[in-house]
Amino acid sequence: MSEKKDSEAIKSRAETVRRNSDIQRELRIRAAWIYYIEGKTQQETAEILGLNRVAVTRLLSEARERSEVSIRVKSNLESIVELARKLEHRFDLDQAIVAPWPAQADDPTRAIAAAAASYLSRAVKSGMTIGVGWGRTLHATLDYIEGRPLKNTRIVSLLGGIAKARRFNPGEFAWRFAELFDAEGFLIPAPALVDSPETREALIARCGLGDVFQMAESSDMALLSCGGISTSTTSFRTGYMSEAERQSLVDAGAVGDILCQFLNSDGEIVDHPANRRIVAISMDKLPKIKHTVLISGGMDKKAILLACLKVLSPRVFVTDEQTAILLAQS
Repeated sequence: MSEKKDSEAIKSRAETVRRNSDIQRELRIRAAWIYYIEGKTQQETAEILGLNRVAVTRLLSEARERSEVSIRVKSNLESIVELARKLEHRFDLDQAIVAPWPAQADDPTRAIAAAAASYLSRAVKSGMTIGVGWGRTLHATLDYIEGRPLKNTRIVSLLGGIAKARRFNPGEFAWRFAELFDAEGFLIPAPALVDSPETREALIARCGLGDVFQMAESSDMALLSCGGISTSTTSFRTGYMSEAERQSLVDAGAVGDILCQFLNSDGEIVDHPANRRIVAISMDKLPKIKHTVLISGGMDKKAILLACLKVLSPRVFVTDEQTAILLAQS
């Protein structure tokens, strides 16, 4: 038994070393690309990456020592880094993270989730209040995030629960994410979709939801994903919306949803009864959150992603290689 535990501990340490090595390698390649290919100064490179100049100098030196840099950046990450930089310029992002499209795969969900988890494992810190959305991609990050105990950290769900959902319930994701960081979890104890606008207003005003909404709206970070309008997206696969409702949303101009609120191609809330019955932080509050991270991809999500990038102005965007190409060309 002791030998088995020792073996598991060794494997765990090896995996941690590998992940840290991958993170450092990505930073070296990004720094090298910005400095050598884009011709930025070391100070400008440091500002883009959120580092100090000494750290950038060290990264560039290590990249040269490892033969990752000669006349050009020598790495199979080159095209990915170039795509990420295009997205950063195109959509005014602090950082774009592009996951390679999995070989012989139709669904990039887990690749995006793994890339997002690497970022979140570093970005989530003590003292933060983090608002979280829902969806398959966010749910999949739970398998990859390297959690650790934090102090005075709060995780707040940004929408109510989905009674019919079999797997991807907003409340479940918020609690499991909170557990990874030993954080406090706060849920919205109401359905995401209620029977009328009056019920929605009554729940917020009279049933104690106002305090949770206020906490959510003042989050330091928001983790969001979006869904398209096809029948394969989470809202419809979980039974949250019927086919008749989906078709009526399409007829109203909807291209997809974020936090169960359906938007048109300009990022505006469509005029539809469903949008007036959603118990979630409203779209006009989301851009006011200091640090928004949009985590989503897939070839069928181009329209809703363009809408979300326009209206949310996220600081970080995590997507897959093929979606990145579509968005960069748009």
